[in-house]
Amino acid sequence: MGRILVADDEPKLGRVVAEMLTLDGHHVTRVSGGRQAIAELQQPGTDLVITDLKMPEVDGMAVLAESLRLSPPPAVIVMTGHATTESAVGAMKAGAADYLTKPFTMDELRLRVRRLCDQRLAVQRSEQLVDRLTPALVGESPRMQEVLTAAAKVAPTSTTVLLLGESGTGKSQVARRIHYQSAVSGGPLVEVHCAALPETLLEGELFGHEKGAFTGAQQRRAGHLAAAEDGTLFLDEIGEVTPSTQVKLLRFLQDRTYTPLGTTTVRPANVRVIAATNRDLDAAVGSGAFREDFYYRLNVFTIVVPPLRERREDILPLARRFLAGRGLPPEKLSAAAEERLLHHPWPGNVRELENALERALILAGEEVLLPQHLGPAGGGGRARNVASELLVEGFELDAFERELLTTALARAGGNKSAAARLLGISRRRLYSRLESLNAAEEAEGEVRPAGVRRRGLPGGA
Repeated sequence: MGRILVADDEPKLGRVVAEMLTLDGHHVTRVSGGRQAIAELQQPGTDLVITDLKMPEVDGMAVLAESLRLSPPPAVIVMTGHATTESAVGAMKAGAADYLTKPFTMDELRLRVRRLCDQRLAVQRSEQLVDRLTPALVGESPRMQEVLTAAAKVAPTSTTVLLLGESGTGKSQVARRIHYQSAVSGGPLVEVHCAALPETLLEGELFGHEKGAFTGAQQRRAGHLAAAEDGTLFLDEIGEVTPSTQVKLLRFLQDRTYTPLGTTTVRPANVRVIAATNRDLDAAVGSGAFREDFYYRLNVFTIVVPPLRERREDILPLARRFLAGRGLPPEKLSAAAEERLLHHPWPGNVRELENALERALILAGEEVLLPQHLGPAGGGGRARNVASELLVEGFELDAFERELLTTALARAGGNKSAAARLLGISRRRLYSRLESLNAAEEAEGEVRPAGVRRRGLPGGA
C-alpha cells in the first residue's frame, strides 16, 4: 500500500479514483489542479502521482517535472482525454512511469497502480538488503557520496566496472553494493583474490579444468566463471594478473565465452564482471606490465574509491559503526580519542582504522577508549603513550605480553591468524612469541612452589 496523490480538474473522476484507491488500502490525497499538486509534493512521502495532462494554469507536465526533482522521485501516471502519439511519447520521455487514455476502467487503473507500488516496494527491499549485506560502507562525505551515486547508476546495467583505490579503502564493499543493487542480485557473487594464487592455479580456478589438464588435476573442476553464472564475478587485485591470463580474460570480456583448461570446448557465460586494483594501471600499461587492450575492456565504467585521509568526515561515523557492531555505544570513544582519529593520516585506510579500534578495545577493557589505547593513531610512535603510562608504576614485561596475547586469542575465538591481525603482527611472529612465553613458563615451572598454577598459553602448533 502506498501514499498516492491524485490531481485532476474533473471533480467527479478525481473523486471516483480517490475513493477506489482508498478502498484498496492506499493513503490518497486528492487535489483539483497542478498548482495544488506541486504544493502537496513538498510534503515528503509520496509514492505515486496520478495526474491529468491538461489542467488550467499548471498542467500535468509541470507536475511530472516537479515530481522527478524529488529524492527519491515518486512514480507518475499521466491521464488524458486528448490522447495523441506525440503527447504519450512526450510524457514517457519526460519520465512518466505510465500513461492512461480517458475513459479507462477502474480495473485498468488498479492494475497499473498495483504494479508500480510493487516495483517501489521491491526497490525498497533491495536497498534494505544492500544495507544489511554491506554494513561497513559509510559515505557521509561528498567524495563517498559521489562513489555511492556512481555505484547506484551503474548497478542496474550489465556494464563492466573497474574500481580503483588504495588498499583498505572499501573497494570490495562497493563491489558488493553494486551486485546487490543489480538485476542479477538474486544470482551468485563470486569473489576471486587474483594476487593470492599463482598463475597456473588462477587460470584453473577461473576457467575450470578437465581431469588430467595439469599435474594434480585429479578431477574435473567447473571454475569460478561457471559458479558465477547469472551473477557477478568480482576480480580483486586484477592488476596482479599475468599477461597470459589477461589474454584469456580479454577474450571472455569481448565474446562472453571461455575455454576450460584441458579442453577445446568453448563455453558461453552470462556473468557480470567487476574488477578492482590498488595499482596505477595507466603506468602499468605504459611499462608493458598490463595489456592495453585488456585495460580498455576493463575501463568501461571506473569508480575511484578515495583514501580515508581525503574523506575525514567519514572517520568518526566509521568508528561509531565499528563500535555499534560490537554492541558498544558511541560514548565508548572519548573526545580526545576522537580528535586523535581525525588527525591521523590513515595510510592503511578503513582497514587500519578497524584494526586500531580492535587493538584499542583490548587495551582499554571496560574503560573508555583514550588516545594512548590507539597505538600509532594515538599520536607519536607505536604504543609510545601506552608504554609511558605503564612505566610510571613499573610492570612485568612477560606478564603484560602474556596477558595481551591471551586477550587477543580469546577475542579471536582461538584463531591465531585473526589474533595476529588484531595485534598488528604476522602469524609467524605470534607463533614465535607463544613458543617463547611457553618455554619461559616451563623453565619457571621447574622452580615454581608447589600448588602454584601455571597460566599457560596455546602452543604454536
